[in-house]
Amino acid sequence: MRDQAQGMVDAIWADIGLRYPPKIAALPAQAKTLIGRADRLTIELAPRVPSWCLLHELAHSITSTVEGESDGHGAQFLAAYVFLLARYLRLDQHKLRASAGRAGLAVGSEFCVSQPDSGL
Repeated sequence: MRDQAQGMVDAIWADIGLRYPPKIAALPAQAKTLIGRADRLTIELAPRVPSWCLLHELAHSITSTVEGESDGHGAQFLAAYVFLLARYLRLDQHKLRASAGRAGLAVGSEFCVSQPDSGL
């Protein structure tokens, strides 16, 4: 599972124009109530995780710094997570934003990433 997850993280990270993706690691055995957690450098996962969870943890990595600063589950994180869900799971971004709004969650403005130069 970790090799597959690392391949997905590497591909998504490159697709959205970022370099130096986080490394996938196993969650510690004592983490009984978590299936994942992440910072800028590492995504720790349980042995099996659904794709939405991997994207959730990836959104944490995208919105964290090497120094340990993080948006938590704030507006910037939600903008990144909605972007990832829409782009890679093909969920409707407008419905996701509306659902978050009904739940009282603030979603940041459109999440933008730089695209690699196409050379054209």
